[in-house]
Amino acid sequence: MKVQPRKTFAQVPFLDFLRRALEIVKNPLPFHHDNFEKKGDTFQLNLGFGNKIVFSRNASFLQYVLQKNQKNYTKSKVQTRDLAKYIGQGLLTAEGAHWKRQRKLIQPTFHKKHLTQLLGIMHETINEELSKIPVGKKVDIEPYFGRLAFQVVAKSLFSGAVDENTISRLQEIVEATQKMLVKELRQPYLGWWFKGSGLIRKHFSMVAEARQTIESLIVQRKNNKASKGDLLDMLLDARYDDGSAMEMNQMIDEILILFIAGHETTSNALTFVCQLLARHTTYQDLIFEENNIAAYEDDMTQLMGQKITKQVLEEAMRLYPPAYFIDRTNYEEDIFEGTVIPPATPLLFSVIEIHHSEKYWEDPEKFMPERFEGQPNQHSGYYFPFGAGPRMCIGNNFAMFEMQLVISELLKKFTISSNQKTIEILPLITLKPKNAILEFKSR
Repeated sequence: MKVQPRKTFAQVPFLDFLRRALEIVKNPLPFHHDNFEKKGDTFQLNLGFGNKIVFSRNASFLQYVLQKNQKNYTKSKVQTRDLAKYIGQGLLTAEGAHWKRQRKLIQPTFHKKHLTQLLGIMHETINEELSKIPVGKKVDIEPYFGRLAFQVVAKSLFSGAVDENTISRLQEIVEATQKMLVKELRQPYLGWWFKGSGLIRKHFSMVAEARQTIESLIVQRKNNKASKGDLLDMLLDARYDDGSAMEMNQMIDEILILFIAGHETTSNALTFVCQLLARHTTYQDLIFEENNIAAYEDDMTQLMGQKITKQVLEEAMRLYPPAYFIDRTNYEEDIFEGTVIPPATPLLFSVIEIHHSEKYWEDPEKFMPERFEGQPNQHSGYYFPFGAGPRMCIGNNFAMFEMQLVISELLKKFTISSNQKTIEILPLITLKPKNAILEFKSR
């Protein structure tokens, strides 16, 4: 009996990578797209010296890794080691039993019924930040949304117990740390310089400062013993199966994760939404009407009643997913659709390619929010704005509620316009907008 040869991934040689190295440093997405078009929906890129990485835009493969056989896959070292050295072992960076224990503890905090308590804080903070947008001037809107999103996370965590200077300093540290990590990942050959020049030591010192600030806020709340009904109270009240509470260092890790995961992706998404709305003004009017015709009893009732607002956000995250790739590595050898995946194979799934694929979407390059009419999970097999499976983003409801409130409040106050013909992107750790110049006029 003949043994069937084992299938392997299509190969992209190291020389192809080398020829376009400078371009890849600036923006790797065109290089990846060209290889997908030539090699198919999954290929292996050889990086030299035995290093390799498998890229895929096969939605079924991603579902298999995130859900069907997720126990055989772990996050890459970019998160479990490189990011963790700055922000510790919170939900985003933890693995194994430690992650499971933390997820089980924190999951109830982000249930819709608990988030209802935060909507007042979120709404007030959003209106306060939107009032700072210059009217009748062309502005790069991304920094305004960056501040807004960070303020929402900070005040949802600490209510009124944290002053503006402290919030600004925490945001400065979080953003500086992320930029440093991008430098380390994009320019690993300069590792000696980053260490020798004291850059890494400087950023470790900044993180230590942030941790000390967060610890003092936690201690202050514990001593005060007055419940605020915010995220910090929920985290302090959470208990493991044995009845114990989170230790201080672990709680600081989780709060740092909330700052990092909860502000940049939201800021990016809001910026892309506004750029799209500036080009498709009909939807501005539809959102305005949706949020002004009905008399809603409270914020949650309004959020649940927003149909068009939510569809616009979903379509924006399809076209410009802030988390535009998902990485995993397998523990043991695996086989998917007859192709062998050797142990410890780095896998990089292109969410942005899946979201733009004609295999899954009609007219994928068109902005069509109405494609999200109907059943909520109709596109779940190929739509991954928050990931999928057990490690799906725990804050997805928080993020959606925040963005729905921002867009509805924004369009109550303003109309949005733009003279720019294209929407520019900057693919870093997240998919960031670039030169998002918009003009806001009072209604």
